[in-house]
Amino acid sequence: MKTCISTYSFWQAFCAGKITYPGMLEKSKELGCTGIEFVVNDIAPDGKTDLADFWLGLADEARKLDLEIPIYTTGANFFVRDVDAEVERVKRHVDLASACGIKLMRHDIAYGFYEGYDGLQTFDAILPVVAPAIREVAEYAASKGVTTCSENHGRLVQDSDRMLAVFGAVNHPNYSYLCDIGNFGGVDEDCAIAVSKLLPLVSHVHVKDAFWRSGMKPNPGRGWGRTRAGNYRRATILGQGDVPVLQCLQIIRDSGYQGYYSLEFEGIEENLMAIDISMENLHRMLTEIEG
Repeated sequence: MKTCISTYSFWQAFCAGKITYPGMLEKSKELGCTGIEFVVNDIAPDGKTDLADFWLGLADEARKLDLEIPIYTTGANFFVRDVDAEVERVKRHVDLASACGIKLMRHDIAYGFYEGYDGLQTFDAILPVVAPAIREVAEYAASKGVTTCSENHGRLVQDSDRMLAVFGAVNHPNYSYLCDIGNFGGVDEDCAIAVSKLLPLVSHVHVKDAFWRSGMKPNPGRGWGRTRAGNYRRATILGQGDVPVLQCLQIIRDSGYQGYYSLEFEGIEENLMAIDISMENLHRMLTEIEG
């Protein structure tokens, strides 16, 4: 089995001074992972090191530990006033992913309607803008030996049917799908059904879990968010929430997928303990499925 942990999963512990980025590599190795997922913003996590120097150095450290880096994850928003500038910014991340020797890069699609936008505020309205931008990045990435992908993320482009519409509009062989099995719950979709619609496009998998409560009940309080339809969700330890994790992993495996399963922990539980338990549960589930 191929498992890794997103560096984003450690963010709570990093901010509290409990772990460093090299420590994330060591912890991933300790927990039986064969890889690490790099989550990269426009500045280095320490706020002072040159961005390329930071991640190139970490890539070297990962390889010393025999950890693969299956994916480079970064943000993007192509529904903005200056789309060309955003395309060029994302291309610089392609350059860094390539320099690090990483063959797959995830970028977002859009976060919402920008201030001052006076058009029709529907998902269909963004496709003519975002699709050409995504295609341009995918074409550029191909020249650098990198495949691009996007995940079901960001409310506006989170539903399975909307994701399918994006892939149909982009229609590029170098553009694929990062399947986040839990994110569909944020837009009130059945996660297993939604995952099943996109199986032929999957190039990487994010594994996460969350609790769910009906919007008819009182607000559960701190740590809980609202879905698009007004239900309540809270991210939690993998295997302890309401996402059909085992079912999703089974249908992904049955589809013939042979790639990485990456833990993305976002819960409020103590960070390092939660990652330990989550990885124990993930490895047990994958062993059951593969057995």
